[in-house]
Amino acid sequence: QDDIEKIKESECDIVYIDSIKDLNLPVVDGLFIGGGFPEINALNISRNKSLIKDVKKFIDSGGPCYAECGGLMYLSNTIQYKKKKYNMVGVIPGDIDMSIRPVGRGYVRLNTTKDHIWGIKENISINAHEFHHANITFKKNIRKKFAYKVKRGYGINGLNDGFQYKNLLANFSHLRHT
Repeated sequence: QDDIEKIKESECDIVYIDSIKDLNLPVVDGLFIGGGFPEINALNISRNKSLIKDVKKFIDSGGPCYAECGGLMYLSNTIQYKKKKYNMVGVIPGDIDMSIRPVGRGYVRLNTTKDHIWGIKENISINAHEFHHANITFKKNIRKKFAYKVKRGYGINGLNDGFQYKNLLANFSHLRHT
């Protein structure tokens, strides 16, 4: 909620999108895909193929997108939950597998990399938090660019967080506006 309030303060119009009910992506300037638990609704989310196609097209065409935790999971190839696998957007070339125990939990300290797509200087320290039971396995032989080096916490793989593709930044860490 605090992120939405901050966006409203910047006088941006917010268009809410329901990944289960909305069949098409409305005309938007950018996407903010927040956290949540997409694995719980993975069957219904995966059935909404028209919205999935629109979101993929938006990001593949360079539309700006920021995704946190559950948003990263939604943008992956698949989510495996309770021994069932569900197709997701497929922009992030990896598969999510849910763990019984938390993979990342608690406060996180990240340092920006020189390749950060927002143009933030290298080695800027960012405090954040994470709580996820998800592991991501990337497809082999793909180049991965990350926005952050993990100094404390787990992130995507214990070393990095902030997967970048075109104008997409997706991380398990929840960044806070400060």
